[in-house]
Amino acid sequence: MTRTVYYTAATLDGFLADEHDSLAWLFKQDQDDDGPMNYGAFITTVGVLAMGATTYEWIRAHLGETGEKWDYEVPCFVFTHRELAPVEGADVRFVSGDVAASYDELADAAGERDLWAVGGGDLAAQFAEAGHLDEVIVSIAPVTLGAGRPLFPRRWDFRLVELAQNRAFACARYEVVGPLTT
Repeated sequence: MTRTVYYTAATLDGFLADEHDSLAWLFKQDQDDDGPMNYGAFITTVGVLAMGATTYEWIRAHLGETGEKWDYEVPCFVFTHRELAPVEGADVRFVSGDVAASYDELADAAGERDLWAVGGGDLAAQFAEAGHLDEVIVSIAPVTLGAGRPLFPRRWDFRLVELAQNRAFACARYEVVGPLTT
């Protein structure tokens, strides 16, 4: 059965990116590529990506700046209300509207593997509100931004199921409980 996992990194004060959508804070952090909750092990469990338009545009711009190629071998569904250019050679599909309306198509594309809610926090929260977010895995960096894109912009309750250190990061795995009622 397909599970939806929000796998991300955040600052100590709960931001994914600064107010200019910069991730410069993230790339200077020390991390063991083979350490706990690492990306390499995680990505092998993923059968499909769900991504917000801002995340997609950031990745496209980064590819243009660095000359790197699209990293993902699985289909990527980009939730957007804008006209966006595809990445040549990538299986990128643009969808709009509520995530619940696209969930069955996403789950079918994932097969027996997981759906990765790549970003941002609002998209992950939409999956949670639709009852389709199972787990949050966050690597918390020892830096604060004071403002920016929040990790999860809703009042929500989670249950800690695993905690580890990966060099500079405190890594936590949470089970989704539901809306915060108090």
